[in-house]
Amino acid sequence: NLVNVSYCRNGFKNVNIVMLLMHNLLRAEVNRIPSSSHKEACNVISEPWRFDCYPERGVVVTQELCEARNCCFIPTSSASTSAPSQSRKNGIPWCFYPLDFPSYSLVSLNETSMGVKGTLVKGGTTYYPGDILTVEMEICHETDTRLHVRITDPSSSRYEVPISVPAAAKKAENPEYLVELTKQPFGLIVRRRSTGAVLLNTTVAPLFYTDQFLQFSTSLASPYIYGLGEHRSTFLHDVRWNTLTMWARDVPPMEQTNLYGVHPFYLTMEAGGTAHGFFLLNSNAMDVVLQPAPALTWRTIGGILDFYVFLGPDPGSVVEQYVDVIGRPAMPIYWALGYHLCRWGYNSSDSTWEVVKSLRNYGIPHDTQWNDIDYMDQFKDFTFDPTNFDSLPDLVRDLHAHNQTYVIMLDPAISSTQPKGSYWPFDEGLKRGVFMKDAEGKPLIGKVWPGQTAFPDFSDEVTHEWWFDNLRKFHEKVPFDGLWIDMNEPSNFVDGSMNGCPTNSLENPPYTPVQQKQSTHYNLHSLYGLMEAKASASALKRILSKRPFVISRSSFPSQGLYSGHWLGDNRSQWKDLYTSITGILTFNLFGIPLVGADICGFSEEPQEELCVRWTQLGAFYPFTRNHNTPQDPTAFSPLAREAMKQALLLRYSLFPFLYTLFHHAHLHGHTVARPLMFEFPGDVKTYGIDKQFLWGRSLLVTPVLEPGVDFVGGYFPPGLWFDYFTGDSVRSKGEELRLDAPLDKINLHLREGSITPTQAPNLTLWISSGQPLHLVSALSDDGSASGDLFWDDGESLDTYETNQYTYIVFSVSQVLTMTSQVLHSSQEASFLSVDSTSFYGVPEKPSRVLVNTREVPFTYRDNQVKMRFMLQVH
Repeated sequence: NLVNVSYCRNGFKNVNIVMLLMHNLLRAEVNRIPSSSHKEACNVISEPWRFDCYPERGVVVTQELCEARNCCFIPTSSASTSAPSQSRKNGIPWCFYPLDFPSYSLVSLNETSMGVKGTLVKGGTTYYPGDILTVEMEICHETDTRLHVRITDPSSSRYEVPISVPAAAKKAENPEYLVELTKQPFGLIVRRRSTGAVLLNTTVAPLFYTDQFLQFSTSLASPYIYGLGEHRSTFLHDVRWNTLTMWARDVPPMEQTNLYGVHPFYLTMEAGGTAHGFFLLNSNAMDVVLQPAPALTWRTIGGILDFYVFLGPDPGSVVEQYVDVIGRPAMPIYWALGYHLCRWGYNSSDSTWEVVKSLRNYGIPHDTQWNDIDYMDQFKDFTFDPTNFDSLPDLVRDLHAHNQTYVIMLDPAISSTQPKGSYWPFDEGLKRGVFMKDAEGKPLIGKVWPGQTAFPDFSDEVTHEWWFDNLRKFHEKVPFDGLWIDMNEPSNFVDGSMNGCPTNSLENPPYTPVQQKQSTHYNLHSLYGLMEAKASASALKRILSKRPFVISRSSFPSQGLYSGHWLGDNRSQWKDLYTSITGILTFNLFGIPLVGADICGFSEEPQEELCVRWTQLGAFYPFTRNHNTPQDPTAFSPLAREAMKQALLLRYSLFPFLYTLFHHAHLHGHTVARPLMFEFPGDVKTYGIDKQFLWGRSLLVTPVLEPGVDFVGGYFPPGLWFDYFTGDSVRSKGEELRLDAPLDKINLHLREGSITPTQAPNLTLWISSGQPLHLVSALSDDGSASGDLFWDDGESLDTYETNQYTYIVFSVSQVLTMTSQVLHSSQEASFLSVDSTSFYGVPEKPSRVLVNTREVPFTYRDNQVKMRFMLQVH
């Protein structure tokens, strides 16, 4: 009856909220039960709500061990009590917290200018050493849609992530959230004011705050949760006892494994299509546990609890609010959006040059050539092989003469075994003290490709200057245009160092997250790639006076300010083709829109059909690179080569549209590659879709992801859609449709109400960008459509911030009148013109078409009007 009263009074309609109410009511009832009866009270906790009291892996959890922690021990219903070594069945913990497990109490609370500050006190110690018995909590109402909470140790200085977060000027006046605090045990509950939906509830399990173990749990508003990277998985996470470890690690993408980057941010859908986000600003090794209540537990081994809740209310707004905290992504240099080609094993600059020439001869677009570490002299940074790559400077000059660019790979580890005076990067690094040190204060020596190596400490500004000096000196020999920074987790081929690892509490914490490879890099490890990217971007700006191009393997929140990302050492398999979509969608959530996977795969040899389909999909990665064995388009049959060529030409024709999307990512924090649920949050059918995606709000991409088929199934949300190539319309009620997909086609559809700017493609984006525009209008039923264009010189720094850009809005009114409005113009606008346009969805043939009162010829077919003319847009 108590549950029903609460349910009706609050108007909740979500069964998960009812379960949460029941859980909290049980907690209240258990606190009234005599302690001798608490064992019986364990039975009332349903399996989905059991929070693991013995999360350490590799331990045989017996009833004795469990009850020594004052926890409940109940083998799951499908398990045998004679096999305690299982410790959990199907992920369900056998050892879990009782509802009255000791936690913190809120003993004082005071108002501040931004919210409240309170003191939390714990009555006794827990089973992890170093209990911090008194902690401080500060809640800041930073904006109407952003809540900030910090829980810190007032008695000591703990590590905090050095990301510069813009401070809120004043307390939010009309927050869209309600904050509730429980005193004993302490709990924080955040609700959406408009619906009452519970966005955060930490009362579901006890809070831990020890020297090397911090933990708190929360209920989730629904099982629809996304983000929490970097992992290889489906876009929608599985909440059925799923543990996701975060600790930057050099390992090829595989399931249930922590990978190159760390992003402790998630987005959750709520009932009715609203969404919210959560970000834990912590760089220490951590586990995130999802369970089917639905609920989530954070476990980290250091730092503080510093987190944000973002109220959206739609998914896109959640991401915008998140990147407001971590920093909006940088605007890329124009050629970053072209086709990039690389390979491990070109073996010489001459063979690299031959591939470049081959692509030119076949008329295949190609903006940027890369080399892997085989260009180096003995794999040493800032060198090139004087024998096999002796013509490398000439190759780069030739690329520049053809409006192409060149990118070099750099690993952070610096060879430490060269004769003194023969290798400036190491000698100068020693002199300046830029390398990470061991416990004895000596440079820590590990092992990577060159052999024994030292690791630059990119948390030190002195190292940034040393890095710049090395890049400047090498650029004078090989005038590269961008950097590929790899192995920057950082990767190390030995554990710790050549001398092994010391024995101390940092090397052997009381709790070790699953699959974590520990080192004394305790707080900074997962920040290494971010810090190297920051140093690299800064150096390139100084050397080139242009927007820097950096692609990094390891990443952390705010990475998009400095670099893009590729998804690592994938395989030439169909499954990797499919999972790459999840990768690009997830990193767009993380504020890193310049992202892609190695087209055709990195390891193993791709089948021709796979490479064709992958090139078609890869043409719609925000960042498009082919890498590894001879698998560029010229290496395949004429039929396959032509199909790949057409896919790349299609990408180049859409450059104005793609470039504008990146502008909105830079200015507003929008996603470029976008999941369907972002545009259709009210359609639950879109929540699990990760085999299709959108560019922006209007271009739907439906790739083939299986071998041996000439069709593909795709879901079309309710509305009117137009085939990009033919203009044929599809009116969907929200259904899956079968689409023809011969080997030479990728299916693209335009959403009604959109105008897409395109250009005639060419071999490089520099040439393509000088072509007149062609506008494709996909009309709504009422005859309206809109679109926009951002344009600048493509490479200068801060063009928007310094007003050196052009911005145009296109629109079609209900009376089929198209207008263009130049909202801002610069000198670049003098090079822009529109010479043709197409209208999809015109109900009947018009008698005439006027452009600025002048009649122009046009064609009409199947509800399509096409015309050619010349119109300067400035």
